[in-house]
Amino acid sequence: MGKITRRVATDVGGTFTDLVCFETDIDTGESRVITAKSDTTPPDFETGVLNVLEKGGVDPAEVDFLAHGTTVVINALTERKGVKVGLITTEGFRDSLEIARGNRPDFFNLHYQKPAPFVPRHLRAELPGRFTYTGEERAPLDVSSLPAILDGFRAEGVEAVAISFLHSYANTAHEEAALAEVQKLWPEVSVVASHQITREWREYERTNTAVLSAYVQPVAARYLAKLDNGLKSRGLKKNPYIMQSNCGVDSLPATSKTPITMVESGPASGFWGAAELGRLIGEPNVLALDIGGTTAKCSLIENGEVRIMTDYWIERSRESSGYPIMVPVVDLVEIGNGGGSIAWVDDFGKLHVGPQSAGALPGPASYGKGGTEATTTDANLWLGRINRDYFCGGAIDADMMAAEKAITALGEKLGVGPDQAAEGIIRIANNNMVNALKLVSLNRGFDTRDFTLLAFGGGGAMHAVALGQELQVKKVVVPAAAAVFSAWGMMMSDLRRDFFVTHLVDLTDGAGDVIERTFAEAEAGALATFAEEGVEDGKVSFLRYGKFRYQNQEHTTEVLLSNEAITDASLAQIASDFHETYEREYTYRLNAPVEMVGIHLVAKAEVGKLEMRPEPLGDADASGAVKGKRMVDYALEGKHEATIYDGDALRPGMAFHGPAIVEDSGTTVVIHPGNAVEVDPYRNLHINLNG
Repeated sequence: MGKITRRVATDVGGTFTDLVCFETDIDTGESRVITAKSDTTPPDFETGVLNVLEKGGVDPAEVDFLAHGTTVVINALTERKGVKVGLITTEGFRDSLEIARGNRPDFFNLHYQKPAPFVPRHLRAELPGRFTYTGEERAPLDVSSLPAILDGFRAEGVEAVAISFLHSYANTAHEEAALAEVQKLWPEVSVVASHQITREWREYERTNTAVLSAYVQPVAARYLAKLDNGLKSRGLKKNPYIMQSNCGVDSLPATSKTPITMVESGPASGFWGAAELGRLIGEPNVLALDIGGTTAKCSLIENGEVRIMTDYWIERSRESSGYPIMVPVVDLVEIGNGGGSIAWVDDFGKLHVGPQSAGALPGPASYGKGGTEATTTDANLWLGRINRDYFCGGAIDADMMAAEKAITALGEKLGVGPDQAAEGIIRIANNNMVNALKLVSLNRGFDTRDFTLLAFGGGGAMHAVALGQELQVKKVVVPAAAAVFSAWGMMMSDLRRDFFVTHLVDLTDGAGDVIERTFAEAEAGALATFAEEGVEDGKVSFLRYGKFRYQNQEHTTEVLLSNEAITDASLAQIASDFHETYEREYTYRLNAPVEMVGIHLVAKAEVGKLEMRPEPLGDADASGAVKGKRMVDYALEGKHEATIYDGDALRPGMAFHGPAIVEDSGTTVVIHPGNAVEVDPYRNLHINLNG
């Protein structure tokens, strides 16, 4: 082989840390894919990354591009493992965090209490100074009391400072001045201002975002530094890129400054990979489903574009309003149903699956690591859907006695045998996932019959056909290396930053120039940030979105705009596009004036993005990949003798019919009776549900 380029992605999940490495011969174009999995290693997550590189036989010194996704930020938030934060805000507004919003999900609970803010009142300080909502200075900033405030923070053991002033989305001058003064008076402290993260309005959400970013900043910065040092000490020559929640990657230094932007980096990479794969195979409309060990996540991709939003909340549930994070995050629904989700029976004899998970330790009962409760994985194993003699790719000897004991105990509570109990677990888990998929599709006005279900993650392919049949999708696609697909998605990602600017303007005469000027200013700022990292202007491309609403409504609908200069002549088409988008989502439209609330600018630049090359289609005969046959319980369709295929032996062009099971080291694909399967030029499985 000639000169080899190596592109690597690592993804830290709740249970496993994944690796994908593409080795490509520049001269011939021939490529080899290396995949590996190792246990996630909290709290030292970087150890798991180094372990999986070693397990995959990948030498960091020979890597040309490395992208990394991690759960370190979301873990620090949900497990309350951040640092003590002090907040500096506008005089009279220190209680915005406490007041929060009036929404009360547990509506009939008269004893409902709002979630406690991450910053207690005695660590929330105020400074005089005020801007209006248009950005005009009403009162100058007075920082004379700042030294005393910081002395108080020091005495309280504060490690990070958040700054959020009223209306700083319209004018950042006061926040910039306060930020500079804090850095001057206390150079050692970690500090972030809200405008560095977002310039959208909504005071509570913006302030809480700044606070949560400050809360995780030292933790994330330490983690990223240890990861960087560990990789560099093993010879990595180029700085790693960090996966963001907006489906792009960013540089390690930029991410260290505002790490809250990677709060959902793992799911984002998988959904971006789904969008890229959809383009490759001619399926731009995709329902993407990622089932891991702990959760199932899903997102809708329309016309090849992943939907990005800033209305993101953590810990939101039927009992709690949760905490807002106003950063660009892929629009997804996440539920506690994965391979390790525990099945349990409530006081009324009703079967549930999740959200509690057995995790990696002790794991499902069949892992033989001390787990005693039946999980989705145990049920799949018991029903023959997973090969007990090739469990976890042969890495684990399936403890069938422990699995039988756990499932039998569950069945006794329900008054049924172990087979029926296992079938019930699968059916309940499938029902939970169908409901999640409906939330991102049918509930938003999309017809699932127009979409392809693309399933990945360690458990996605085991449930995909059953879900696809329920939703009547066009077909189901299981990507090659589905178990590490999120890591693959990172290598398909661009260097990407999303800029949100609030600017209210009615769609009337003169608005075209105002909107164009707002975009032009944001684009100039984006080019400046890329230039600081050596990215030339010519390599940067933009996508323009506007956030519109009917006049005086509370919330907005986002509409994709043309990249051509916006003038008054463009306004009629913009309004028409808004009416159409609004009606699809809410089923009606109004005869009312339309106003723009703000812009959303996407700036992208390629940084070593992987180019996939198709292989020629060969013979349709798949008999050479057959490993044998075994009885499989398909739950709703009953028991059938299924043909077992070696996934690594399937070649482009091969075709076969269900009932069948496809096995490789990381994934099991359950193909139901009546399904027809084809292998495409990229080795993805296309499953036609009606044969």
